[in-house]
Amino acid sequence: MSVRTQHSYEKDWYITFTCFEWLPLFEMANGYDLVYSWFDYLKVKDEADILSYVIMPNHFHAIIHLRNEERNLNKLVANGKRFMAYEIIKRLQLQSEEVSAGSSFRDPALTIRILQRLAEGVSKTDKKKGQKHRVFEPSFDAKYVVSDKFVSQKLDYIHHNPVKGKWNLVDEFTDYEHSSASFYELGVVKHFKPRDYREIWYPDEYN
Repeated sequence: MSVRTQHSYEKDWYITFTCFEWLPLFEMANGYDLVYSWFDYLKVKDEADILSYVIMPNHFHAIIHLRNEERNLNKLVANGKRFMAYEIIKRLQLQSEEVSAGSSFRDPALTIRILQRLAEGVSKTDKKKGQKHRVFEPSFDAKYVVSDKFVSQKLDYIHHNPVKGKWNLVDEFTDYEHSSASFYELGVVKHFKPRDYREIWYPDEYN
């Protein structure tokens, strides 16, 4: 297996971030579309390309390609999480007042308890800054993608996440709605078309 030549600066990353205490907030708030909106924003602003992804009920994995050295991964992810957190809380607050169509969580009392838990999760320091709810875990995981072997392993992990361990969300991993698996395996785009990583890694062979 060939090893990819590293850039003079880091551009391709495998990232993971999770909802606070692994609560299924994407599912509860029917917030998968918020992640796609973030993807679109990155594309329109020419900040980054999403090469592969899966949005699970309580966490998110992706391989992301920064467009140039001026893009800061920490800032990029922090801005995305901030936008999503605001919208998730807004949707949960609506659900606490009335049953929200489109969500599998139809118990307003449960939503109220979740909102209370998210409020309790805010540190004293963040409360002083005006934060009212903790939607995501403060940190996120990021690993620099440097080899063919690594990207193959992560693509496999990302795409099979919905059928691994406790999840079993679908029978076939390509059937999962919020993943790039169907794009790479079947050529089918469901919600968002990622940029094919081979365009970047193997431009002479792919084009």
